[in-house]
Amino acid sequence: MSTSPTAPPRPRAVLLGVQLSGVSDAEQESSLGELARLAKTLGLEVVGRVTQRRARLATAAVAGEGKLRELAAWTGGTGVVPTGPPSSKRSQGEDEPEEAADGAAEAAAVQPGARASVVVVDHELTPSQARNLERATGVEVLDRSAVILAIFQRHARSREARLQVEIARLAYWAPRMRESGGRDREGGGIGGRGAGESQLELDRRKIRDRIAELRSELVGIEREAGTRRKRRGDLPTVALVGYTNAGKSSWMRALTASGVHVEDKLFATLDTTVRALQPETHPRILVSDTVGFIKKLPHDLVASFRSTLDEARECALLVQLVDASDPAFPAQIEVTREVLASIGATESPRLLVLNKADRLDPETRARLASDWPDALLLSVKSAPDVAALRERIVAFFESGHVEAELVVPYARQRVVAEAHALARVLEERHDATGTTLRVRGTAEAVGRLRELLRRPDAGA
Repeated sequence: MSTSPTAPPRPRAVLLGVQLSGVSDAEQESSLGELARLAKTLGLEVVGRVTQRRARLATAAVAGEGKLRELAAWTGGTGVVPTGPPSSKRSQGEDEPEEAADGAAEAAAVQPGARASVVVVDHELTPSQARNLERATGVEVLDRSAVILAIFQRHARSREARLQVEIARLAYWAPRMRESGGRDREGGGIGGRGAGESQLELDRRKIRDRIAELRSELVGIEREAGTRRKRRGDLPTVALVGYTNAGKSSWMRALTASGVHVEDKLFATLDTTVRALQPETHPRILVSDTVGFIKKLPHDLVASFRSTLDEARECALLVQLVDASDPAFPAQIEVTREVLASIGATESPRLLVLNKADRLDPETRARLASDWPDALLLSVKSAPDVAALRERIVAFFESGHVEAELVVPYARQRVVAEAHALARVLEERHDATGTTLRVRGTAEAVGRLRELLRRPDAGA
């Protein structure tokens, strides 16, 4: 009798968060909850949390001595940062067994039998802080940026996204590289280390060269993306933006009837997708899905994805989607605004959509409708709601349209086809001299049609 193979157990993780001055309990709980979801997306099982209130992060190892021992109890480490160079004995947590045993008893009272092999910290760590935490806990330590980068690396699908993530990953890890096996001898040679250059310096130089190579390749891809944007420059565009897992990809599928990837995970979508609004309008309205934002998004990632986020900066309308069922959504709105401001996308008109209304009780829906009167409270699972958002998008673009009457000679019938592509043809009449069109569209589109009629070659 054959049995199906069981999935290997997920690595266990314990979270470390320091509540700094000015951070409320609700904000701290929201941040740790988000960190737990990030860890889950990365494939980790969160078995515990260690938190501490401090005015600032401890310079050496983020948390104080007592909390380090509590943290090490989850991992089997010593909870003490050894002085002097690390030794194999200390790195394995074999010294000071009395302190480790005391901490283990404390952790066992919280979560019997749990032992974590990863520590995930809700802050960005300096290289020395990460190293000291690893020596005190005896396990791998990941800060928030490292977790986000690992998730991005897993979810990148297109060549552009993979290049962007690899640049950010190398920029993050370069200053965190360590000498392996003690100090390397200095030396030189053709194609090797320069005079007085250590192995660590050589490795870092190789990373810098690799980043330069990747950026050069990315420039070519960005140039092609810019060309595509220019080609559709006459068409109205709307970009879906918002916090990660707010429902952007689900709305993209609903509004464009496309097969965009949808998954209930953080950063499930990294690649920008552009599709036409369905049912199609005349002219077509293009909808683009963008990478999600998150609090403390690594700066290198924002820089690397700047070309992808150009879709948001250059569009005519931003539809900002928010998970209204998340109590922390007001803070997520602010994070999205900050990221958009960092890429210069603050000028575009914005429509706020409080999504996932189907998860709200009537009382909460009424309160949100009162607190956010300018927002749309919708659910992508509701067909009338999808239709309502589509109508708002269409109405936005048509509000600035102008009407015009154009007389197109039969020798220039190509202009008729252009009119159907660039504007909405309200009326079309034919007589002995040609075709008379009554069109409605943007002032730019109407101006282009008139310019085509003035050109000598506007016919065949």
